[in-house]
Amino acid sequence: MLSRYACKNSEAIRFQKEEDDEIRTPFFRDIDRILYSLSYVRYADKTQVFTFNENDHITKRMIHVQLVSKIARTIGRNLGLNEDLIEAASLGHDLGHVPFGHEGEKILNKISLEEKEGYFNHNIQSVRTLLYLEQNGLGRNITLQVLDAIMCHNGELLEKEYYPIEKTKEKFLNEYESSYKEKDIIKKLRPMTLEGCVVRISDIIAYIGKDIEDALTLGIIKKEEIPTNIIKVLGKNNKSIVNTFVKDIIKNSIGKPYIKMSPEIYITLIELKEFNTKQIYQKANTEKEIKNYEIMFRTLFAKYKEDIESQNKSSEIYEIFLNTMTNEYLKTTTTARKIIDFLAGMTDDYMKKCFLKSNQN
Repeated sequence: MLSRYACKNSEAIRFQKEEDDEIRTPFFRDIDRILYSLSYVRYADKTQVFTFNENDHITKRMIHVQLVSKIARTIGRNLGLNEDLIEAASLGHDLGHVPFGHEGEKILNKISLEEKEGYFNHNIQSVRTLLYLEQNGLGRNITLQVLDAIMCHNGELLEKEYYPIEKTKEKFLNEYESSYKEKDIIKKLRPMTLEGCVVRISDIIAYIGKDIEDALTLGIIKKEEIPTNIIKVLGKNNKSIVNTFVKDIIKNSIGKPYIKMSPEIYITLIELKEFNTKQIYQKANTEKEIKNYEIMFRTLFAKYKEDIESQNKSSEIYEIFLNTMTNEYLKTTTTARKIIDFLAGMTDDYMKKCFLKSNQN
């Protein structure tokens, strides 16, 4: 019943051989492996946009990935695409996100470059998490198509049309490795499946209107500040925004080998993203808060570097992380990369807790 442009279950490619599952299809098995991963559990206390607010109704990373999954599967179902592949990629796309959202990502990127470990990007860390960190360093045997959709999901980059490109394991791994060395390669990555294209556009649909709702709830913006032309085209609330995007994408993409929006909707999305950037994202954290985040990251990085060099086995980087990892990971991973992996996997509250503990010692 799938579209001729869909990725079929028979086309699933794994990096490790395994026995056939009589009940689950390959991509359905990937969903389960992601859902039961420890990094998925930590979504619950990771920032989406707003950090350390006292309102329990503000979106966390856990809710965001579920919204991406729902939106992407709605589009995929109407286009006859593989919903299991879409759901697995949607649920796993932000596993590599660090504490304090994109502000934390920027800080960790600076540290990574200073330590000669290359560029740090959360989508690449999501792939690294599934390939090399989960299950105590054994990784989870996720299909190439799901890993590729995760790697190429960048919802910050808008395009008029989203075309998949053919890839082999070797091409995928080359893109993954190159992302640490080439700054702009992240902007050039394209999914190998139409399902990956759907996940990519669904990422921005999931957050663009929801972030407005959260900003209104927190009093960061007022309804009358939202441009009238955006409301006229997309609607006055997140429900209308999501429905407008989803229906427009389905209408313009059905039976096609690409994902596309109408020109009017595409232009309005660009305008809405610019509004969110100026009125929400640039105001979500104060300069003082961002400085405090950086102090936390740098203090803990220095502490864990000293702990590893002195083999302080009572440090949380040993007790929580290194003591659980395989000998292969411990032997082949640099000290700086070990610390980056540990910091990237932390939740907001856990990083704050470790920082406060380090100040007491």
